[in-house]
Amino acid sequence: MAHDRTLLAPEALQSFLTQHPDWKHEGGMIRRTYEAPSFLAGIAFVEKVAQAAEKADHHPDIDIRWRKVTLALVTHDAGGLTFRDTALAADADRLFAEVVRAR
Repeated sequence: MAHDRTLLAPEALQSFLTQHPDWKHEGGMIRRTYEAPSFLAGIAFVEKVAQAAEKADHHPDIDIRWRKVTLALVTHDAGGLTFRDTALAADADRLFAEVVRAR
């Protein structure tokens, strides 16, 4: 499933957004801004996301602004959102919770 390029059905996207209300569908991407308890916690989170992204061979756009980290996901070569996007987004939520608990 890691290389699946099948576009998400609208119902699947809506289901993901319902289960993960901090993620927003904007401009054909899903996007979320996390606020870390410190700058270094935000960087630790980015490192964990980078490792997960590399393992999945699926890389988000990452914007770091002090304690705020914004991730934006879309499967460019599929021309829209796929399972790869929602899977990495859910993984990022789990990783952020781990970083916050560790701080």
